[in-house]
Amino acid sequence: MRNITFAKAINEALETALRIDNSVIKYGLGVTDPYGVFGTTVGLEEKFGSDRVFDMPTAENGMTGVAIGAAIGGLKPIMTHQRLDFFLLAMDQLVNNAAKWNFMFGGNSNVPITIRLIIGRGWGQGPTHAQSLQSWFAHIPGLKVVMPTTVQDAKGLLLESIFDPNPVIFLEHRWLHNMIGTVSEDDSFRVPIGKCEILREGNDITLVSMSYMNIEAIHAAKELEKYGISCEIIDIKTISPIDWDTICNSVEKTKRVIVLDTASEFGSISSDIISYVSMKYFDILKLPPKIVALPNIHSPTSYSLTKEYYKDAKDIVLSIAEMFGISVDLNNFLNRSHHDIPGDWFKGPF
Repeated sequence: MRNITFAKAINEALETALRIDNSVIKYGLGVTDPYGVFGTTVGLEEKFGSDRVFDMPTAENGMTGVAIGAAIGGLKPIMTHQRLDFFLLAMDQLVNNAAKWNFMFGGNSNVPITIRLIIGRGWGQGPTHAQSLQSWFAHIPGLKVVMPTTVQDAKGLLLESIFDPNPVIFLEHRWLHNMIGTVSEDDSFRVPIGKCEILREGNDITLVSMSYMNIEAIHAAKELEKYGISCEIIDIKTISPIDWDTICNSVEKTKRVIVLDTASEFGSISSDIISYVSMKYFDILKLPPKIVALPNIHSPTSYSLTKEYYKDAKDIVLSIAEMFGISVDLNNFLNRSHHDIPGDWFKGPF
């Protein structure tokens, strides 16, 4: 075990997969660039050659079709897109071919492809570079959808995705790439798809969260502790399938729930979770559940407008304080120099 960044963990997972299985190939726009997709693909072409690690044309739909055909033919393709938004041109291949193939052939043929999509935020990226559309993918039968938060999950879930026999959408938040954490060096290290993790135990309210919002949840929980509110934070990690057992066990204990989402609220994963919990636990919930998510409008580009658009720990604290009927001091959240970057290390979206 040693400390590395989230981006390095992705790089290690890719290196491990390419080294232990010759059927793995890796391609995408910028994969062989000197910056290597935020550092995640650096050195792979040099180590494994341009037949297995290569750049691709700006032809998302066609290249996804190539991946599907290669997977049916026995390879394990890993595609990378530097933004989720760029991949939308390939939805036909994903929905009508990759996701349905195993079902249409009675489970006798598989499409083992992994598609890495990066979610942006802030820095003026605006409506076409900052969309969190995980609910789109999660509502397509036949797809698994993964959103890691920790360095450990970045590596373990990616390896699990690569060697899954069917298509996996692997969503990385750009603001997590420089986060540091511990991770195993063992080639056999994996994190199972479809399991939540309790990041922080608590008794008063369940916070169900995903991706970067887990970081804000941890900050909020520390602040709320000053007011005697004990928060249990659940990182769902896998958007589809969802580990309902872990969520339900926590809600049965706390009898209060709030869901944190990186996407717009309407039609979101958070809405699905609230719906499920409300139907199952209507009689035991002490308070109406809440959602902290983006408004149902496009992401603004301007610095001043994004300040009120994106949600953070302050919004979580305010929502939970309202649920418990208490007043809170938000001064601890007012000293951040810039709201649209995660830290001084962030020098731009690309």
